[in-house]
Amino acid sequence: MAYPRYLRDRACELRTEKHLSLIEIADRLGLPKTTVYYWIKDLPLGRPRRATRGQRTGNRGMRKKYRLLREAAYNQGLVEYDDLIKLPTFRDFVVLYIAEGYKRNRNIASICNSDAPVVAMAAGWLRLLSAKRVIVRVQYHADQDADELRHFWATAVDVDPATVDLVPKSNSGELRHRARRCMHGVASVTVYDTYLQARLQAWIDCVREDWHLDSAVPAGRGAIW
Repeated sequence: MAYPRYLRDRACELRTEKHLSLIEIADRLGLPKTTVYYWIKDLPLGRPRRATRGQRTGNRGMRKKYRLLREAAYNQGLVEYDDLIKLPTFRDFVVLYIAEGYKRNRNIASICNSDAPVVAMAAGWLRLLSAKRVIVRVQYHADQDADELRHFWATAVDVDPATVDLVPKSNSGELRHRARRCMHGVASVTVYDTYLQARLQAWIDCVREDWHLDSAVPAGRGAIW
């Protein structure tokens, strides 16, 4: 069916000037979406539409909600610390996280190391402290046996070998003749848990404060996001 030219022009105008979506234009003009698609498919959406006052209020409310949840998790960590620090290897775990833990994303708790007992200890604590699944990834060189590495780390961390992700090193071809390198690759253990990361920050701050009390080295509390 042929539609009047003014309908096509109006569809293009709604796209480029009002920044409406395909569905919005079709609904506005009472036309099939397939027809509108062919009219506007090559047109840029243009500047994003500004959020409405209600959307901005909702976004602020959502950010506040999750900030308060992270703060509550941090405070929970402070309360838990006195009991946890009495448990064997807990301080080791926190100190390891200070040294080698992943801190660039507040939604992830992850530790990477090439020493199997170290990785096993870290995985044990992540498993105990979070209900989220522990993900195991191993970086390895091109000339290493992938299946052997998978079973080695699965045994060390006590997981199903099929769940171990193997990631070849991007420069492994250049390193295959090096005398010193990680025999079993480098493993990371990870949980995607925002609130564990917040509790971890509390424990890290507590350990640092203990160091301050023991050695008079200045220390301070970490910031809440």
